[in-house]
Formats: sequence, C-alpha cells, structure tokens
Amino acid sequence: MDDYRTIAAGSVGELEEKKSKFIASLVHVSTEEEAILHINSVKAANRKARHNVYAYILREGNTSRYSDDGEPQGTGGVPVLEVLKGFGLTDVCVVVTRYFGGILLGTGGLARAYSGACKNAVSDAEILDMCSCSKFEIKCDYNLYGRLARLLPELGAKTLSEDFADSVNLSVIVRTADCAAFREKVINAANGKVEMQETTDLFENFR
Repeated sequence: MDDYRTIAAGSVGELEEKKSKFIASLVHVSTEEEAILHINSVKAANRKARHNVYAYILREGNTSRYSDDGEPQGTGGVPVLEVLKGFGLTDVCVVVTRYFGGILLGTGGLARAYSGACKNAVSDAEILDMCSCSKFEIKCDYNLYGRLARLLPELGAKTLSEDFADSVNLSVIVRTADCAAFREKVINAANGKVEMQETTDLFENFR
C-alpha cells in the first residue's frame, strides 16, 4: 500500500506551434480498460486530426503504455510519458491531439510541442497526494468531545463527519504510519472511556 500521486479530475492543455495545434486531454483512470476507453473517445471526437498521441500510467500491474500514433518514433508518446513520470503521476491517461498546420516541426520541435501541451494539462489539474490510511469510527460521551476535538488535529487526523446523538460519533482518517500512536493517545486522553473501530487499507488525499 504505497503512497501515490494522481489527479482529481480531467483537464485540458493546449499549445500552438507553427500553426499546428496540440490539445492534451488528461483524465484519471484506474484500469487499462478505462485508459483505452478514453483514448478511443478522444480519437472518435477528433477524426479530422492528423495524430492522437497517448500515454498512460497505472498502479494496477505497474503498467505504462504510450504511442506515437504515426509521428516519428520517440517524438510523441515518450515525451508525453516522461512528463507524467516527471510529475510523479499514476492512474492517469493523456491523449495529445495534433491538428497539422502545414509546417514541419522536426523531431525536436514535435517532442517539445507534445510535452508542452501535456505539461499545460497537468498544470491545470488538481493534483492529489494519496496516502495509505485508516478510518476510525470514534464514540464518546459529550464531556469528552471538547478534549478529543482539540486533540485530533494535533495527531494529524482528518475529520470526515461528526454526529451528535445519545453520544458523540466521530469519523476520522489517519495516516497508516501514525495509527498506532493515534490509538494510544486517544485512549489515554479519554481515560479508556471511548470506543473505536478501525477500517484499514484506504487512501486519502492529505495535501
């Protein structure tokens, strides 16, 4: 359960070079099937485009793929893939569509244009740093709520919800690395008068 970096939602980045227009469509994906669906969707929406270069990186199977889609070898897919790697992203797929402007760019110019459009899409995306964590359901009496409410942020816990009924029910998440210390300190602060249920193997954005 390693920490990882991804994006919250799709974004678009554009770049124009010598009348050629490059449009990068970046999305979050979880599987290779989702990546392929995105690639095919972009291609279908841009049938008049000369090229639809793509790259994707997945946690599933530690997979990465790319395609130059007819551009000279190494001028499209690899530069775009390297941008994704450079930002440390995974579970993402980007397709960079090129509408040819009639002027040849050369291998260096193509690589810069494709990577530049991809960088613009990443820059416009909300990046999430996903951390391995556990979710705690905490039940306590009202006279302990104030003490715990002050303590939880100090322990690095992120509160998801608070429910005030016969007792106070808190739902929080904590980084996996901090869980043992978190349990001990909450129990000590409440003098053992607290109920906690833990759900493990989750991910959450703590950025």
